[in-house]
Amino acid sequence: MYGQEEKVSEKIRNQYMSDVDSLVRFIPWFDKVQGKSVSHYYDGNGEYKLIQIPVFDSNLLDFVKTAGKTALVDRNYPYVYTRYRLKTAADELKAVENAHLKDIDVLKAVLSKYVLGGRSKSSMWREAVDNGVFAAVLKRLKLLFYSTNVE
Repeated sequence: MYGQEEKVSEKIRNQYMSDVDSLVRFIPWFDKVQGKSVSHYYDGNGEYKLIQIPVFDSNLLDFVKTAGKTALVDRNYPYVYTRYRLKTAADELKAVENAHLKDIDVLKAVLSKYVLGGRSKSSMWREAVDNGVFAAVLKRLKLLFYSTNVE
């Protein structure tokens, strides 16, 4: 039994290691902006007012673009949310904190919700930074993929 779990863990590490490598470089930036605004609204300059357009920090946009290209973003994340009964940001953070390597689908689902959801509802990206969801997922991925004694 233990050998099978070890094989599964090794398979997961091999499958996602390059994706995790590309994302963990953003952890220091998320730590730095915790509690700060990562976006503002542009509504034109001068006397003519335009529709307010959200303007995001370039690092956040780079993260979202990089994450969107990885296998860690899955369009079927709502099924995982239903299976694990994730409803609030607190539920998400608790699930991320308790995730093991075999629970990679939970980490993928939480990341996917905000990365994909932010494409149509831009406030979700800001929410994920404010709630610490992006940082929590990245830190958990780093711990699971780079520590030898954590499964």
